[in-house]
Amino acid sequence: MLINKDSLSIYVHIPFCVRKCLYCDFLSFNCDKRAIDDYFVALLTEVKEKSADFRNLQVKSIFFGGGTPSYVDAEHICDTLKCTRENFNVADDAEISIECNPASAIYDKLQAYREAGINRISIGAQSLNDEELARIGRAHNADMFRETFENARRAGFDNINVDIMSALPGQSMDSYMETLSKVVNLNPEHISAYSLIVEEGTPFYDMELDFPDEEEDRRMYHETKRFLSEHGYHRYEISNYSRDGYECYHNKVYWKRGNYLGLGLGASSMVDNIRWKNTEEFNEYLSHESNKKELHSLTKSECMEEFMFLGLRLTSGVCCSDFKAEFGQDIDEVYGKIIEKYIAEGLLIKDGDNLFLSDEGMDVSNTVMADFLLD
Repeated sequence: MLINKDSLSIYVHIPFCVRKCLYCDFLSFNCDKRAIDDYFVALLTEVKEKSADFRNLQVKSIFFGGGTPSYVDAEHICDTLKCTRENFNVADDAEISIECNPASAIYDKLQAYREAGINRISIGAQSLNDEELARIGRAHNADMFRETFENARRAGFDNINVDIMSALPGQSMDSYMETLSKVVNLNPEHISAYSLIVEEGTPFYDMELDFPDEEEDRRMYHETKRFLSEHGYHRYEISNYSRDGYECYHNKVYWKRGNYLGLGLGASSMVDNIRWKNTEEFNEYLSHESNKKELHSLTKSECMEEFMFLGLRLTSGVCCSDFKAEFGQDIDEVYGKIIEKYIAEGLLIKDGDNLFLSDEGMDVSNTVMADFLLD
């Protein structure tokens, strides 16, 4: 997939949730209704203000993430989407996604999203084992997830992603594969399968927990690819699988370094190799202090680094001729010794114009990608 540099993707951050999961390090919190209402007033103001700078770019995708977008009244989401359409040049066939938690995604909300034009939904299942869900602090159980999935279909969604997690505390290979099997039986178009990483600052970081060991974690990772492949899902990125025609356009914009605009508290943006980030302070955002941003123009070296370590997340890897077209240098001129090293070790594969990680390379992707950072 080629990312048109004359296009734009928009991420809308909804930072609210019923409670923070024990592993979560995202910018999210619970808030009262008045604060939520105030937030959406500020968000609509930002939509209108920012649009003036980007009317020459066609919006190809919009993603409502969080937090838990489905936690707030559907009217807030629908009004934000309506305002975005009115102020930006949104393509008729734009991919418009929303993240949902089964604890808050009731049918009426799902129906309202679909009627407003949202055409892709991402449901955070994480596990279909109630004991595992309780251990990680999720607000839903397996039955609630299944009801949400069925309601999403009933509301007219024909592009559904399900998030699941492996290496959870107390999780066994059998319980993980049972979750995976149950999800596949529902036949979603897309599955995101992540291994839990315990981040500093989260409750899990200071807790003594019974996590699967590294070998078991690797087994879960390999079995995910094998099982999903057998059931018609191809892996197109380290943690993402889809049926043909249902790869997530919005996420590929990040991995291919397309233009994206972040709206909302703490949201990040990159347009024409310039990065900035909105304030993470709630009251500052409400008073529009978020517009007082620090811009960082990426250097050529930084752009090259990102081209490699983001692009190599995709199973298709990076295109060597694209590298030369963007940077005016052959990829071997910049990274030749590193590429030769990992090809010799069987971790990278060169096939025509493409360079991509082998299965073994995917297992140690962080190590390989770190070598593409330029001094």
